[in-house]
Amino acid sequence: MTIGIKFWGVRGSIACPSSRHIRYGGNTSCLEVNLGGNCLILDAGTGIRGLGQEFMARGLKEAHLLLTHTHWDHINGFPFFSPAYVPNYSVHIMAGHLMGGASVKDVLSAQMDNPMFPVPLEAMLAKLRIEDFNTGDDVEILSDVTIRTAPLNHPNGATGYRIEYGGRVFCCVTDTEHVPGETDQNILGLIEGADLVVYDSTYTEEEFPTKIGWGHSTWNEGVRLCKLAGAKRLAIFHHDPDHDDDFMDRLAGEAKAAWDGTFVAKEGEVITL
Repeated sequence: MTIGIKFWGVRGSIACPSSRHIRYGGNTSCLEVNLGGNCLILDAGTGIRGLGQEFMARGLKEAHLLLTHTHWDHINGFPFFSPAYVPNYSVHIMAGHLMGGASVKDVLSAQMDNPMFPVPLEAMLAKLRIEDFNTGDDVEILSDVTIRTAPLNHPNGATGYRIEYGGRVFCCVTDTEHVPGETDQNILGLIEGADLVVYDSTYTEEEFPTKIGWGHSTWNEGVRLCKLAGAKRLAIFHHDPDHDDDFMDRLAGEAKAAWDGTFVAKEGEVITL
């Protein structure tokens, strides 16, 4: 049994549809996680539009969407997720960072309300099940899949996910900000022994000091955490929109030289664990 991960969107903050963002991709956060024929989706950034079209072509009838959080770059593709408009399709959505405030349904509905969007959430004819949970709790979706969660250090909150299936472990840790000189124990426990960790690497070490409080981290911190946790591979993720293809090429070389288990996530790339 294997876990398959496809990157449908790897960019952070805002989509970058330009000739300088071809090799690594310009769509915002969206990952497909294939678990023995069952699929989970992580985040609904602009990359989810293409994923939805692919789901329709495959004839799939249900989707399970786990949101790390509800900042725009992680949900603004959701109104363009075509399966959600198909009767008899089932769409299950979960988020863990909003407990005590607005629900995730409230947030998704507000995004599609006048005057921001002309088509309301109610126009989605699929069977929608939208749920909140407490970050830190386990999530039960598929009987043979274990999903653990942990809180991340991000404005308005965010959730990290650990997905275990068939003896393989995949972790998604975005968006989060590290504190220099400290080790985030929530992340360390979540990624322990993981086969692959997707980690928020928005900024370089040189950029980070001027971005403190913005809620993001560096690939250097990702490498440090993975080594401490005994994780096998690190995918650099949530690329800053100012980091074009040439910049990312240089960054990929630096990161690979620092730790051989590191690579830069590219839109369309498929990884099998």
